[in-house]
Amino acid sequence: MGPYLIERGFDVVGLDTGYYRAGWLFNNGEQMYPAYINKDLRDIEVEDLKGFGAVVHLAELSNDPLGQLNSDITYNINHKGSVRIAKLCKEAGVERFVYASSCSVYGVGNDDFKTEESDTNPQTTYAKCKVMVEEEVSKLADVNFSPTFLRNATAYGPSPRMRFDIVLNNLSGLAWTKGIIEMISDGMPWRPLVHIRDISKAVKCALEAPIDAIHNEVFNVGDTNENYRVREIAEIVGGAFPGCKTTFGESGGDNRSYRVSFDKISNKLPGFACENTAEDGARELSDLFKRINMSEDLFLARPYTRIKQLKFLLETEQLNSDLFWVKR
Repeated sequence: MGPYLIERGFDVVGLDTGYYRAGWLFNNGEQMYPAYINKDLRDIEVEDLKGFGAVVHLAELSNDPLGQLNSDITYNINHKGSVRIAKLCKEAGVERFVYASSCSVYGVGNDDFKTEESDTNPQTTYAKCKVMVEEEVSKLADVNFSPTFLRNATAYGPSPRMRFDIVLNNLSGLAWTKGIIEMISDGMPWRPLVHIRDISKAVKCALEAPIDAIHNEVFNVGDTNENYRVREIAEIVGGAFPGCKTTFGESGGDNRSYRVSFDKISNKLPGFACENTAEDGARELSDLFKRINMSEDLFLARPYTRIKQLKFLLETEQLNSDLFWVKR
């Protein structure tokens, strides 16, 4: 997202505590952040935020397994930390606050399409925190502070700071390294997917749109045609990797299943429309793995799976139990 915005003329400053800086899968010549704040979001103060016209907030523990690792820490970072950042932004005079929420807030549903007006039904600590942040930050909105909540579908796509712990990326890695996708479930739950470039485009559009279009609004981010059963995702990935086989098991224990409507963002956020499909993403990953000759060891390496990396940092006492860096 940083390089995407920089290429389109934004003056971008990065903020990161650096849990995952050990991982760098490939280089593509993109311009990285010219300026960078190396801080935990819990240590940010109002002075760090003065002078910015907008803050795009992505800095949370970033998937469901991480949320279950320590639910108290997840609440402290993802809920309390995010609300605190929003309050500091308002105090610092930041006009726009774009929050990366998630379609996982819908949790368990039937085959009906969930809209921004649908009831939320979060099933995990991660998703519950997203709902609480939306509710509390929306109350901060006024004539000088405009939050926008982007409920992203499940992301996929290549990135130098790669993640292999999200479904399409993970299945693509298995297809490349194993030549087979063996699913332990029947793959019947629904998931909406969205390419990381389209998430980045949604952020760009939210930053450029008239205030009236984005003020205190919630947008599901994706394309209604990109709702898939998990088994369909596996089949799409298998088709992008020649010779890959796909097998399925019995019904699994994961009850999360939701289809999502993305009509609002297509109709109400100026300039936004998804440009990528799951098939595009799978082919893109296939081409990347071939180009860098990706090995199984690299695919399984801890920097590319969030929970592996955090457990390593905890076990080696680089992080304390509150996930703050240990200074020695």
